Amino acid sequence: MAKTKTKTKKASKPGRPGRPSWDEYFLNIAKLVATRSTCLRRQVGAVIVKNKQVLATGYNGAPSGLTHCDKTGCLREELGVPSGERHELCRALHAEQNAFLQAARHGISLDGSTLYITTQPCSICAKMIINTGIKKIVIEGVYPDKFALDFLSEGGVEMVVKS
Repeated sequence: MAKTKTKTKKASKPGRPGRPSWDEYFLNIAKLVATRSTCLRRQVGAVIVKNKQVLATGYNGAPSGLTHCDKTGCLREELGVPSGERHELCRALHAEQNAFLQAARHGISLDGSTLYITTQPCSICAKMIINTGIKKIVIEGVYPDKFALDFLSEGGVEMVVKS
């Protein structure tokens, strides 16, 4: 009996049509995380990733145990505070802040990681991003805070804007 050689066709590396890139994949997760937001003005989601593994997630909302804005109303809206100003008047934490706190609570280092977020960080979060050791951020939406962009650039954080 003669031996027959069977050729096995290997799957092509580029992937099948419609398969998202890693950036698209993690941004899609950030969009899903944003659906948990209780902010009345803007729903934001954040995902922190290292070596293609999710380290932490966060969305904007009031601290654990406090009443959320969807129940109390929005003080910033009532006072007519423009977006990007007077962050101290908001009862919520930003999505990236909640992701940082989740990582800290579980003892996870963010050094050298990538942050995927549905909106450009504010200047306060930009400074926190630099100090966490996050090296790259991938964002989808813009935010009216030029200082944040300046901080991130000066801090050596790579920023990729997806549309």
